[in-house]
Amino acid sequence: MRCACWIESFLLCLFGLAACGGDGYAVSACRSWRGDSLVLGAEVFSAYLSDLKGKTVAVVSNQTGVVPVADGKALGGTGFIEGLDGRCYRHLVDVWLDSGLAIKKIFSPEHGFRGTAEAGAKVKSGVDVQTGLPVVSLYGSHKKPAPEDLQGIEAVVFDLQDVGVRFYTYVSTLHYVMEACAESGIPVWVLDRPNPHAGYIDGPVLDTVCCRSFVGLHPVPMVYGMTIGEYARMINGEGWLKNGVRCDLKVVPLVNYRRGSTRYVFPVPPSPNLRTMKAIHAYPSLCLFEGTPVSLGRGTSEPFSCFGFPGCTRGNYSFTPRAMAGLSENPPCKNQVCTGFLLPDSIGRTLPQALNLDYLLQMYAAWPQKESFFTSFFAKLAGTPELAAQIKRGEDAATIRASWQPALRNFDTLRRKYLLYP
Repeated sequence: MRCACWIESFLLCLFGLAACGGDGYAVSACRSWRGDSLVLGAEVFSAYLSDLKGKTVAVVSNQTGVVPVADGKALGGTGFIEGLDGRCYRHLVDVWLDSGLAIKKIFSPEHGFRGTAEAGAKVKSGVDVQTGLPVVSLYGSHKKPAPEDLQGIEAVVFDLQDVGVRFYTYVSTLHYVMEACAESGIPVWVLDRPNPHAGYIDGPVLDTVCCRSFVGLHPVPMVYGMTIGEYARMINGEGWLKNGVRCDLKVVPLVNYRRGSTRYVFPVPPSPNLRTMKAIHAYPSLCLFEGTPVSLGRGTSEPFSCFGFPGCTRGNYSFTPRAMAGLSENPPCKNQVCTGFLLPDSIGRTLPQALNLDYLLQMYAAWPQKESFFTSFFAKLAGTPELAAQIKRGEDAATIRASWQPALRNFDTLRRKYLLYP
């Protein structure tokens, strides 16, 4: 695909929208731009670009920080890609550099700035070869920007595509960026993006006494039903930052977004093994297998779309995990034939409505040595040791789900204070 001239799109955004203030959050005043089509927060240039011009800026982003560009003759340059939806996109860092924004450095989360590191792999700081900008890893020697990392920075822009699940570590990166900036008196701009799991809340609420970690910092359910911009408001509003500090937070909302009904196809995989919408929709239900001996397809062509283990007596789908550079160097059940289930493609075509506990219950029932099924990591993912205990006691999905409801109702009341969309 020949990628396009981004200037037309940029100028439409810059001069076609007005910005307004309010409760300290930047909000687009125009809700009808481009008709009823979804507009990413990053595309609403007029809501933030004029405030950032003339300032020294740091960017927290990765390969997902792209915006669509107008069709037309390719001009060349860096950052042009063809999205998974067939449209042409360009990375915001490249757009901003061409617009004259003074970007001093990039902060990168898990998987790195260009998204090539596998899950859990430590990411080193370095230099982005495409732009020459220094990249400070927030998934290496430290997860929170150090004071020296922020020296000379006057504003931080956060633009990451979240998937709306507590143990997906981008919200933890958000927390530490907000905390560091609050301590240094630096404003943070969060450019909002859709959440495929925004239409429901589900799962146990994290017990911060026993299970707080980088895969779960806050007392929220596994699926919290908020965009990352809304989540940032909750972090700030609930005083969850260290010592109760408050960040100078500005959220640029989405335009024409409706929670639970706006279907958005990710143009770029948010992480190496979430390569399809089916995997993204199944992620909260399948990722719990990371705390068990069950393979969820890492090292195959269907990661987060299949599950099983060697010798499993349930299911009729077979797969063999292999080492795959940049995806899974040493996947669970490596080089062993696994038997289990392949999820239907239809999962990727409809928005999720709930977690599916049946996957987990089936694999536990099929696993021969019950005492070795749950690892210590499972409680961190679940957010509580109680879920494993319930399964060991033989409780069914309905009973387990019923036990979550009081805490979910309380959380729903809490989150409503911070929602931006119907």
